[in-house]
Amino acid sequence: MGERTAGKVISMATMSLDGYISGPGESGFDRLFAWYDGGEVEVDTARPGMTWRMSPQSARLLLSDLASVGAMVVGRRLFDLTGGWDGRHPFERPIVVVSHGVPDGWPRPGVPYEFCRDGVGAAVERARALARGRHVGVTAGSIARQCLEAGLLDEVWISLAPVLLGGGTPYFDGLAVAPADLEGPYLVVQDPHVTHLRYRVRR
Repeated sequence: MGERTAGKVISMATMSLDGYISGPGESGFDRLFAWYDGGEVEVDTARPGMTWRMSPQSARLLLSDLASVGAMVVGRRLFDLTGGWDGRHPFERPIVVVSHGVPDGWPRPGVPYEFCRDGVGAAVERARALARGRHVGVTAGSIARQCLEAGLLDEVWISLAPVLLGGGTPYFDGLAVAPADLEGPYLVVQDPHVTHLRYRVRR
């Protein structure tokens, strides 16, 4: 498969040093995401009252990332864990939720969430249309694994937190196409609380 000319499909996540995006029993988020409040640069979000304070390095990178991502694909598990972000995702992007059904109370008027019951491939295609040429961000865990297995994933973006969780949900859980080779990192950004790494999926 050749290089895509449209926006790429990118998996984005904060991961512990031992490879987990959450700890046992959905724990460890305070340690994983300490870098969101580890600096002096204020980064406003779409959520009322939610402002992050990051290092200059992380703030510049996050703002650049947000400008490049036009839509997101998430799994039903994350959607349920966050309560659908109360209808207002911090990144304020169209979101396609991969789900076998539509949860009670959804969709809601004015909320840019869609529910796709036809699998991750169809969800990515819908997100591409919504992204209008920009990147599609996909969440880690099951969605990232399915995208990689289907040959849909172009890049893996990792924010590596200096913590060992000892178990939980791996970034790529139960990968059927392992070993999978990545190229890079082509970008490394460090701050005192996190190391941001960017890899390309080798095809």
